[in-house]
Amino acid sequence: MRSSSGTFPFRDINGTVWLAYTDWGISTRENLLLCVHGHTRQGRDFTKLGEYFSKDLHTISFDLAGHGKSGWLSNKEDYSLESSVRHIDGLMDYRGISKVDWLGTFTGGILGMIFAARDDSPVRRLILNDVGPLLTFGSIKLLLDRFTSNTVFKDLEDANVYFRKAYSGCGIVDDVDWSDFIIRSINREVDGTYSLHYDPAIINELGTIWSNLDVWEVYEKIQCPVLVLRGKESDVLSREVADRMAQVGPKAKIIELEDCGHAPVLVDPKHLRIVSEWLTETNHLIRDEDLPPQDKELGKDKVD
Repeated sequence: MRSSSGTFPFRDINGTVWLAYTDWGISTRENLLLCVHGHTRQGRDFTKLGEYFSKDLHTISFDLAGHGKSGWLSNKEDYSLESSVRHIDGLMDYRGISKVDWLGTFTGGILGMIFAARDDSPVRRLILNDVGPLLTFGSIKLLLDRFTSNTVFKDLEDANVYFRKAYSGCGIVDDVDWSDFIIRSINREVDGTYSLHYDPAIINELGTIWSNLDVWEVYEKIQCPVLVLRGKESDVLSREVADRMAQVGPKAKIIELEDCGHAPVLVDPKHLRIVSEWLTETNHLIRDEDLPPQDKELGKDKVD
């Protein structure tokens, strides 16, 4: 099933930024999966996942500001979790969304925990892809060392070398999947070179963190079912943190993915089946809530 894409303007005291999303699957909000990417990634990472679930779910992937097809913020200091929360609230308001299942990688997972911990949370179920309530300063520094803020590639082979090294833990083994991943990650410039798809200033957000990022208090407020996917070789989500996540708060189900570090890119059919099976297993745990009438069908005027 083909995807459809759209944008909407988000306005606040910092001005207007256009934010992008992509849809796959059935035209309904009753079985809606919202996918939010990691810190240096973008919504098109969920293309295979969206296609995989297209017969059963309505999947929306969102490009955070400064990533993918979304606009860049004029005030670079506004790249923050707080801004991303406002932008996702804006997406839900624009699309008329009241309830979602949420899949988030790294930053997208931290945002998912924030939304899931709300008193009147829109999150029915939460899938955390290689992220937990504790990010050590050491793991953040590793990410800063691994990724760069302003790389220009002279050609596609130059880009290929960079991405296979920087994202060696993402679990991709197939050359076709690597090609898709890399092409989605770069922009062709007028001089024939290639640049990264994100605003270089977003790396600075990580650089402002000088201690552990601890959101255990947020995690322990979550009441919905939680699945944690951990790359077995992850240097971001430790086994100790994952074990504690299974014991406190929502008592998450933990599944380790072989041959992956940080962060599994979720293109392997085996990994997608794990997500599908968990969603099926937890269907009975979702409260049967009445949706507003406007949530029954997706407004076609919202999709460009």
